[in-house]
Amino acid sequence: MGYPRSIHAITNQHRKGSHDMSDHQHGMSRRRMLGAVAVAAGAAAIGATGLTSAASAAGDGLLVPVGKRGIILYSVRDRIGAAPDATGVPYGFERVLGRLAEIGYKEVEFAGYGQHTSILGRQITAAEIRKILDDNGLRANGSHASIPSTITPDTLAAFEQQLDIAETLGMTHVGTGGDPTGSSYKADWDAAADRWNTLGELATARGLKLYTHNHDAAYNFLLDSGPLDALGRPTRSSGVRKLEYFFGLTNPEHVWFEMDIYWAHVAQHRFRSYTDPDGVTQTNIFDPLATVAPRTQRFPLFHAKDGAFNPANSAGYDMVPLGQGDIDYGTFFANMGAKGYHNPMWEQDNAPGGSADPGRSLRFAEISYQHMSGLRG
Repeated sequence: MGYPRSIHAITNQHRKGSHDMSDHQHGMSRRRMLGAVAVAAGAAAIGATGLTSAASAAGDGLLVPVGKRGIILYSVRDRIGAAPDATGVPYGFERVLGRLAEIGYKEVEFAGYGQHTSILGRQITAAEIRKILDDNGLRANGSHASIPSTITPDTLAAFEQQLDIAETLGMTHVGTGGDPTGSSYKADWDAAADRWNTLGELATARGLKLYTHNHDAAYNFLLDSGPLDALGRPTRSSGVRKLEYFFGLTNPEHVWFEMDIYWAHVAQHRFRSYTDPDGVTQTNIFDPLATVAPRTQRFPLFHAKDGAFNPANSAGYDMVPLGQGDIDYGTFFANMGAKGYHNPMWEQDNAPGGSADPGRSLRFAEISYQHMSGLRG
């Protein structure tokens, strides 16, 4: 298919808790139940596309190879941004990245490039961060940077500056922490795809993969049919989900995706039905694994964020360290295809413990790394 707007034409004109482990046995039974459903759906999807089958993935090998174990620094943002203090807990890029390397992480995803200016008497530079990465055997594998919401010469220049930083840090991917658009309307997703194809072509020319990170809203249903509202916008859905519509509009050579597996499970909990063009309510349960498996290589990155099932929470889950929740990461990673290709980044929005527990985010980072490193299938 053709993709709109070439770059040449253009240039010429985090919800937040701790898990009560007293419910561990009940939680594991839920995990097994969810896993059984995911295996069935994932195996069907994978078989249909000729990707790695569940049987071939289910060996005794590591599901996340040593060199693929990552973290987004948003999880430890409190210590990256901390001023020197007497807590004994690492602070700033040099000390925090050093500690993450000691734990065993090999990849980091950035969520900003600043630290407390009192550490150096000024802001740190991208070149200085790169040296810290290299000194600790770490690799920058992505960033939640700013992606232009419009295409103009000025926004393209600003985007090129983001690509410059990515190159300095040695990244292979560059992206954003938000959805391509917050809208539910087809026309806005069409415009977003047009823009992302343009920006993706720019990134590809620099040897980078441009990716969008999802939250639950991206897997709600697209408003694309039915009677129009007072502003001329559709009020009903054909049943396609917003980001899945975006998959088909964007060029697979230039636009990539980072599924936040936690938020995808929140979408499974929240967005279970839609009103069809005839006004009839239809049920459609979202399956994150079946969404990834047929297009597995368009998902080079994941956020590995765990959640403890909690029906009292509108999201359906409370964020907890990896391995202490009910999201079955073993089943997910074993059955999504292209084993060894993906780069999961541990994230926990509520990891920082504040002044009462300044070491919590790094402690949770170690707990989560141990679980990630033990996943086999």
